Amino acid sequence: MASSKAEGDQKEYVNEQAVANKFAAMRSELNQIYSKITELEMEASEHSLVISAIQPLDPSRRCYRMIGGVLVERTIKEVLPAVQRNKEGIEEVIARLNEALEKKKKEISDFEAKYKIKIRKEQGEEKDDSARKEGTAQGVLVGPAGGSE
Repeated sequence: MASSKAEGDQKEYVNEQAVANKFAAMRSELNQIYSKITELEMEASEHSLVISAIQPLDPSRRCYRMIGGVLVERTIKEVLPAVQRNKEGIEEVIARLNEALEKKKKEISDFEAKYKIKIRKEQGEEKDDSARKEGTAQGVLVGPAGGSE
């Protein structure tokens, strides 16, 4: 069964719908990679905040750390290296995901070139979006400061 999947990836798409479905799946994968990178960057940022907050403190001072859903009491001397290692690990994963992102972008652009795919927005959608933005941007009306007439 694995060989048939590998053959499926390499086959030529004869049907426009099959090409569109494959392209949509590839774009979905790209969006998932973007989402994961963003999530991990936020996590790395949180680790940096923790590191900068506890680094200047006394190493023997007590602190609490969540490990697998359990809050444990440790000292800063024990926690700081672990948090720094976790941050480095997260940054390595982000780097690998960025490489995967570049590969996926290239794969999508090659696929677009091969099947002459052009992405276009429908004009009706653009008008609807601007109308929605305009509606949500409206604020609350407030009467004059005097109160009554």
